[in-house]
Amino acid sequence: MVRIGYFLATEEFGPDELVRQARRAEQAGFQALWISDHFHPWLDEQGNSPFVWSVIGALSQATSLPIATAVTCPMIRIHPAIVAQAAATAGVQTGGKFVLGLGTGEALNEHVLGDRWPAPPVRQEMLEEAIDVIRTLHRGGYVHHHGTQYTVENARLYTLPEEPVPIYVSAFGPKAARLAGRIGEGLCLPKPDADLVSAFQEAGGKGRTVQAGMKVCWADSEQAGVEQARTWANETLPGPLAVNLPTPKDFRQAVGLVGDDAVRESFACGPDVERHVREVQTFDEAGVDELYVQQIGPEQEKFFEAWQQNVLPHFHG
Repeated sequence: MVRIGYFLATEEFGPDELVRQARRAEQAGFQALWISDHFHPWLDEQGNSPFVWSVIGALSQATSLPIATAVTCPMIRIHPAIVAQAAATAGVQTGGKFVLGLGTGEALNEHVLGDRWPAPPVRQEMLEEAIDVIRTLHRGGYVHHHGTQYTVENARLYTLPEEPVPIYVSAFGPKAARLAGRIGEGLCLPKPDADLVSAFQEAGGKGRTVQAGMKVCWADSEQAGVEQARTWANETLPGPLAVNLPTPKDFRQAVGLVGDDAVRESFACGPDVERHVREVQTFDEAGVDELYVQQIGPEQEKFFEAWQQNVLPHFHG
């Protein structure tokens, strides 16, 4: 049976509110936390983008729940050696309950220092080398790495958790899922996709954890939920747009073509408990072990009350 955690949206909420939501999620019976790692929100209307590592430090002192990034790009905007240090510190702060979710990122966040946005095969090569750098630093001792993409000279992490931080790898397609199976301790998915789970398992991931994220908008009516959920209409964009568009303004132009029906189909909107339960079941049926649910918009308390009383008992007993 799928375990359900809460997805903290750094694109929509500031650091203090994220900490408050984490506390409330633990009270409501959610079993873990996912937190996004962005430099920009997808759309200006979402309105936030705090530095995730500062927030993780605060979360580690405010809740006892496990925490995972969903996901960090350790390739361009931040060098993998710095990600290794940040993740090691988070591992210490959480008492070993931190998972480093990694992916190849989006131009939206990674272009900000003026670096070029590489083609997909290059991004996968960069991710694989970055993971090697991070794992080597997490094993302790001085690291000298002169690779194709990254250089590390005389670097050592002095603050390390007792065990190296697990690394899960994000996948939007079969090639990335196979890479995750080969080099990741787990898989992160954006949707319930049994084919990607199978590709991950066949490439070496059998028996390892599969995580996924889901957005909902609990509201007094379905239409009210749809109207609020439009602030996340970027989730409905097809193909590689979400990876390649560089600014929130570009996303605003793209989502202007998204109608209410597409939003209604993409998110469980409104107060229909059965719709919310069915959405969770699709992830369970796809082979997802851990599902992280994000409530869109300001009705956080109504969401937590409804899910605590009516949704979580279907899955957590």
